[in-house]
Amino acid sequence: MERHEIPTHLEVADRAFLGLTMRQLLSAAIGLAIAYGALADLPLPFGLRLVLVVVVIVATAVLVLWRPGGRPAEEWAFVLLRYSAAPRLAVWRPQGRDATGPAIHEVVVPAAPHEATAWKERVDAS
Repeated sequence: MERHEIPTHLEVADRAFLGLTMRQLLSAAIGLAIAYGALADLPLPFGLRLVLVVVVIVATAVLVLWRPGGRPAEEWAFVLLRYSAAPRLAVWRPQGRDATGPAIHEVVVPAAPHEATAWKERVDAS
């Protein structure tokens, strides 16, 4: 009778080199290529190019190595972008009612105090 080992840890990425995953290695390679391009090709003074290279390398290191909450930093960046693009106003209107029915109910979830004031002014104006 043959024995087969059942694979475990299927949700864990394989480590390719120096304990980094392939995703991390590719992100690091892209960041280093951008840093090299900034140092070699930009028509700026050398000191400014050097500062730009350091900024790109530090940003690359943060994106590649920092994993808050066990998730990569680029996933958190996409979450923040999606959150910032989401509307802050939710309107509930019952379906199937005619125009003579009861008034429309609205629920407002303001993101900041100035948005609540602007909403109140719009409601008062209408």
